[in-house]
Order: sequence, then C-alpha cells, then structure tokens
Amino acid sequence: QVQLVESGGGLVQAGGSLRLSCAASGRTFSSYAMGWFRQAPGKEREVVAAINWSGGITYYSDSVKGRFTISRDNAKNTVYLQMNSLKPEDTAVYYCAANPRGLVRVGDTNMYDYWGQGTQVTVSS
Repeated sequence: QVQLVESGGGLVQAGGSLRLSCAASGRTFSSYAMGWFRQAPGKEREVVAAINWSGGITYYSDSVKGRFTISRDNAKNTVYLQMNSLKPEDTAVYYCAANPRGLVRVGDTNMYDYWGQGTQVTVSS
C-alpha cells in the first residue's frame, strides 16, 4: 500500500514557476514508476510527466516539454515536478500517481494503482 500526498500548488502569474512535491509512504516507493497528471475543469485527466523507478527515464507531454522537469529522490520517498514558464492553460488540479508496472502506458490512468488527493495550480494572465 502506498499513500501519496501532494504539496506546492498555488497561485502564480504567467511566466512564473512552482515546484510540486509528492511524498509517498511505504517501503516499495522506489520500485514504482511515478506520474504527474492534471485535470482542468470540464476536461479529462491527462498525463503531464512520468519517471521510472530509478529516475533515469522520463516522459513529458508535448504541452509541457521544455518547461517542466520531473525528478525523484528515493531516499526521501518523494517525486517532484518543477514547473517553469507557466501559462494560464497550465491551470488545473495536479495529481501524482504510482504505477507498479513500470514506465508503461504512461498516459493510461488505469495503470496507476495509487493516487494523491491533488493540489491546485492556478496561473493568472
């Protein structure tokens, strides 16, 4: 069992930065691939970034590539999402999720067994 708690969301102006953190409980955190998703009002939940168990392989959606960076610290049971050059269209609730199957089908929410409660990110224009 893994419990995930996100933090770091907030209100920021366009062009600004935020760093989201996702703290995980459980001894098996380091064996999971991790993903960051977001969901805007009226839209489906979409993957933003994902990272394999070691941190050596990452995935980014086209909409955030070059602006966002995912990383993890297995010693701290934490995964991060550094978000730079934020745009109003990045406004959403951001969720972290754990995938015990590895970095496969990264955009499929059914692959992720554990989810955090979400943190709101609002980017003003």
